[in-house]
Order: sequence, then C-alpha cells, then structure tokens
Amino acid sequence: MFETSGPWTVPVRAPAPAQATIANAFARQGRSLHTGRNAAVRVSPAEAGTGIVFRRRLRNGLAITVPALWPARVSQPLCTALQASDGTLVRTVEHLLAALSALAIDNALVEIDGEELPIFDGSAAPWCAAIRDVGRTELAAPRRMIRVRRTVEVRDGRRSLRIEPAPSLSIAASLSLAHFGEMRWQGAITPETFQRDLAPSRSFGRLKWALPTKLYAYATGRPLLRGANLSTTAAIFGNRVIGGMRVPDEPVRHRILDLVGDLSLAGHPILGHVTAAHTGHELNHALVAKLMRDASAWDFV
Repeated sequence: MFETSGPWTVPVRAPAPAQATIANAFARQGRSLHTGRNAAVRVSPAEAGTGIVFRRRLRNGLAITVPALWPARVSQPLCTALQASDGTLVRTVEHLLAALSALAIDNALVEIDGEELPIFDGSAAPWCAAIRDVGRTELAAPRRMIRVRRTVEVRDGRRSLRIEPAPSLSIAASLSLAHFGEMRWQGAITPETFQRDLAPSRSFGRLKWALPTKLYAYATGRPLLRGANLSTTAAIFGNRVIGGMRVPDEPVRHRILDLVGDLSLAGHPILGHVTAAHTGHELNHALVAKLMRDASAWDFV
C-alpha cells in the first residue's frame, strides 16, 4: 500500500490484524472418549492477551486454571493433555483447540467440570458449529504471530515432522494404513478449508485393537477408550471404515486436525509450512517444543 504526497511516494504499513475472541459464551456437554464420563463445558469470551485458558472445577469447589501452552502439556495415551502445577489434568483438548485456532479465536476461557472434554462424534465439527453460532469479535490489540525463520524437524523411525518458513500456515501430510495404502492431504489452513476438509474427520482405530484395550482399561481401572464406540470414532474393520468415510482419506485428515490443535500450544498463530509423515500427538508436541526452545528458529511478527 502506498500514499502519494507531492512528488514522493511513501510506503504505508498495512494495519496489523487484531486479536479476537468469541462474541458470546456457549455451553456444551457430552460423554468423554477415555473416562467415559459426561462432562459439561462452558466457553466464554476473554480479553486480549489472555490466550486460551482451561479452568477445571473440582468436586471440593476449587477451580484450577491451566493455560493451553506447550510447557503445560504432559504425555497421556491417545490424546493431548494439559497439567496444572498441582497435578490437575485437563485432557482430550485437541479438537476444541484446533477449532479455536483455525477459526482465529485467540482468547477464550474454557470451564469444565471434569478431567476430559466431550468427544461428541469424534470430530471437531461440533466445536466449529458452536463457535460459528456465537460469532467472533475483534479486540483492540494487535495479533502477534510466530514466523518460522528456519527449518526445524523431528523424527521417530518412519514418523517425521518438519516445519519451514512460509507466509501462512499450510500442511502436507501422509499416512499409510494396512489395507488402505497411502493417504494424503495438503493445503492452507484457513477457516474455510478447516471446516470443509478437516473438521468433519473423526478419531479412528481398528476394532481388533480397540476392544482388547477397552477390556484392559476396565480390568486395571485406567481411563482409556471407555467412551469409544461406533458413534464416537471411525471404527476400522479389515479394509473398511464401518459406515464409510465422511471425507476422502479421513484418517490422514484427522491426523492433520489433531496437528492443528497441537500446534496451537505454541501460544500464537504459526506462519510456516508443515510436512508430516505418520505423525501423532507425541511427535507433534516434540516439534512444538523443539521450535519454541530454539529462539533463532522463529520470531514474532
């Protein structure tokens, strides 16, 4: 953009994008994937600079707060979990975080009365619908974004994840499953592409592994896949998804959905191109931690 005054042409910097929050609060409830318990969630607007913050209400009346930031992340099976300084957990946060991030919501307070967010149908579509229903409102503060300055990569056997400089967030991912071959998706992560191509994709698993895992969880008392069933996951049996895929190559698209949510734990939108092969939560978090710990690999814009 240029502004002309007399014989000179003076460059004028475009205004920085503004931070945003949801326009009104919304509440949802449902059964959780791993604990199998019902949970009630309320997502409320928050002021600029808050970020995404979870607040878990305990039975003794206390409320424990934990920010959705990578240092608070702890390893838990088959989900993304955050842990407060006193050890309180909030987990399976990745689908809500992905929806908030892709729909450009920078600040929100998420209150929950249990350990785990509802899984709904296994996708991020219900969260996107809730955010659309209440709307988005911009705040009087500029949006800071993380610009990747050089390539950062993590690997674990055949699994790999790489991020490199790019003007916006884009992802190219591949995943190979027995009887399905290689599945791929690539594109820019925008509110439109996320809601159309990625949000409908569901958590998935093979029945031959899920059923023994559920039995083991009940026998040992571990909260693992207790809420998994044909209405909360895409169940794979042999060479097909029971009931069919919602979108082409649904499993790889869901891995990207999870990746968008995990990347949001950097605390600000990321400008970079991600290449992913067979990635999952552990590798996603390894990449975020490696990127954020290397101050020479990124800067704020």
